[in-house]
Amino acid sequence: MQLIEVKNVVTAFGDRVVHDGLNLSINEGEIYGLLGPSGCGKTTLLREMVMLQECTSGSINILGKDISKIRERDAQQLRREWGVLFQFGALFSSLNIAQNIALPLKEYTSLSQKMINEIVAFKLNLVGLNPSDSKLYPSEISGGMKKKAGLARALAMDPKLLFLDEPTSGLDPISAKEFDALILNLRSMLGLTVVMVTHDLRSIYDTLDRVAIIDNKKIAYEGTLDEITSVQSEFIQTFFSEKA
Repeated sequence: MQLIEVKNVVTAFGDRVVHDGLNLSINEGEIYGLLGPSGCGKTTLLREMVMLQECTSGSINILGKDISKIRERDAQQLRREWGVLFQFGALFSSLNIAQNIALPLKEYTSLSQKMINEIVAFKLNLVGLNPSDSKLYPSEISGGMKKKAGLARALAMDPKLLFLDEPTSGLDPISAKEFDALILNLRSMLGLTVVMVTHDLRSIYDTLDRVAIIDNKKIAYEGTLDEITSVQSEFIQTFFSEKA
């Protein structure tokens, strides 16, 4: 079952065209990677999927909704169906970890404070953080802990979809490997569909089921990694040569 379908998406900033007719589809339950050279528009497409910006033309259908034509009330409801982990965690510096995780629950639900506290404790444990970490502020924790806290917040509303922007960027190899394992476990435990922007070759091979390569404003390749090195693309040949 397709959860996301991108059709003929064009993105332009003035005279600069970033996407020139992108087409891809993301299936339920898979971990799907958006790859490509720097500046190709990977994060831009991710931002369009989560309705942080609009494409110039074309359509993006998520969970049966065309987000280019969606009403604001329906858009608000749809946003509850996904979680987003931004590249550097995007935690609010004035809030501690528990307060950051609780924020969407306070914003979108009428749950009691006791229930919110219980959910926060559960999500902390789910991503491998200790109860004692909950009172720490973003300035007091490591990069890896920020990623986990941001992930816990992204999971606060029990989403169907999880969007990750460079989730292992800035992490040492051991922390990156642990984070990849965490994503795989969460996908299995929670039945998540994951869309990930990454350039981490190890993560790509360890976690992704299928990929879309954005190159020269188009989708240069979509599919599994099995046959990717046979594709005639300078970026693909260069980027994947280490693993080939």
